[in-house]
Amino acid sequence: MKKIFVFALAAACALTACDSKNGATATTGDAVAREVGASDVAYVQVEAVLAQCDLYKNEGVALQEKTQKAQESWAKKERSLQAEAAQLQEKYEKGLITTRDAQSTQESIQKRVASYQASAQKEAQTLDEENMVFTNRAQDLLRRAVEAVNADKKYKLIINATALLDADTTLNITPAVLAKVNELYAAEKK
Repeated sequence: MKKIFVFALAAACALTACDSKNGATATTGDAVAREVGASDVAYVQVEAVLAQCDLYKNEGVALQEKTQKAQESWAKKERSLQAEAAQLQEKYEKGLITTRDAQSTQESIQKRVASYQASAQKEAQTLDEENMVFTNRAQDLLRRAVEAVNADKKYKLIINATALLDADTTLNITPAVLAKVNELYAAEKK
C-alpha cells in the first residue's frame, strides 16, 4: 500500500514539478496540489455491509426465498408438462389412443405450455423488478451512509474493498457504514 502512495506522490510531484531554473513550483491556475495521506483514505467492504444490514435481513432474505420458490414452482410445472407429453407419446405409440385424440390432447398440452410460459415470464419480470428496486434501495442506503460517515470530509478517497489487495485495518470504515445503513433503514421504515 505504501508503494502505491509513493507512486501516487511521485506522479503528483512529476505533474507539479519544480522549475529547474529558478526553483519555483509550477501550478495550474490558483489550485495547488495537496498530498493525500493515509488518513485521507478509507475502504468499505460493501458486500459485508449489504449481507449484514437490516434491509437484507428483513427484506432481502424474503425476496430471495420468494425468487427461489418461484423457480422451483416453474421447474415443477415444466417437469409435469413434459411428463404429460411423454405419457401421451407413449400411449400413442402403443396404440392406446387414436391419432385424433392424440392430436387433440397434444394441442391442449401445447396451449397449457404457452399459457404457463406467458405466466412464468410475467412472474419473472415482476421478480426482476422487485430485485431491481431492492438493489437500488440498498445502493441508495449505502451511498447515503457513506456520505453521512464522511460528512466532515475527513476522507478524500473511500474505495470498495472488493478490488483491495492489501490495506491496514485502521482504514476500514465498514462497521461505521453498516451502523449508518441500519440507522437510515430504521428511519426509513418509520
